[in-house]
Amino acid sequence: MSAQVQTSYLSPQEYLTRERRAQYKSEYFEGEILAMAGAGPAHNQITTNIVGELHPQLKKRPCHVYANDMRVKVGTTGLYTYPDIVALCGSPGFDDEQKDTLLNPTVIIEVLSESTQAYDRGKKFQHYRTLESLQEYLLIAQAECHLEHYVRHAKNEWLLKETNELPAVIQLTSIQCQLALADIYDKVEWSD
Repeated sequence: MSAQVQTSYLSPQEYLTRERRAQYKSEYFEGEILAMAGAGPAHNQITTNIVGELHPQLKKRPCHVYANDMRVKVGTTGLYTYPDIVALCGSPGFDDEQKDTLLNPTVIIEVLSESTQAYDRGKKFQHYRTLESLQEYLLIAQAECHLEHYVRHAKNEWLLKETNELPAVIQLTSIQCQLALADIYDKVEWSD
């Protein structure tokens, strides 16, 4: 999803009050609201496929998977954002009684687009890395078969595993799940 900045300073509480009534999602950072654009068919199919694969693996376990509309607050930096997919095992921690702003994701998955890939790989991941709960970060291309899997090994140490092979299977060890690229990209059509 791409973002457009709206230039009027708001406090985090003003943002949350406005966001909870808004028709469209917006990110928030340092007093600025960034309106999020909608996603296309490939993006939506990939997101649906991943949630469809994770849900049965997490079923009957104290784990959760959320797609698109679960806002995440990065407390150390003040970023409020909407990852494409968030998963965790254990009790979800929420920012307030509304239970619509998650504080403790274990896995964050972003589906890349032309307009967001630099941000998702760069500044956004820089914010995410400050989340103590975050153990794995996946970046999934929508225009081709390509996945980047970052795994935390120490507080400031992340290991990158990368693949573009459709038969590959990614192990999400922090939530004891796996994702096959063939399943992630099921029904996704790429242009030649």
